[in-house]
Amino acid sequence: MNNYQCESIIIHEDAIIEVQKHILNNVDLNKVSLLFKALSDPTRIKILFALEKHELCVCDIAVILKMTQSAISHQLKTLRQADLVRSRKEGKTVFYTIADEHIHHIFSQALVHVKEGK
Repeated sequence: MNNYQCESIIIHEDAIIEVQKHILNNVDLNKVSLLFKALSDPTRIKILFALEKHELCVCDIAVILKMTQSAISHQLKTLRQADLVRSRKEGKTVFYTIADEHIHHIFSQALVHVKEGK
């Protein structure tokens, strides 16, 4: 018998009702999915870690990551769509930064999680 199956079928209505009260609606579910998709790429993670340290333009990020500006711009578009980065224009230069404190928190918790297994 598979250890992941119940030996007998018993419905725990109180648990079901409690979970159903707090289940994500489709809008929030899609936003969370988009967030995790944006965070699933190593290059985008590197960009976010760089932006945690300092506000940077595309040229700066390209040098730091040893990539083309075009490749960085493509990744920044995804990060902007997921509301993970903000931009501001100064003359002809666009500077990027982490969108808000929540992003810092997500990364600090992710690092704690991956390092605690060592």
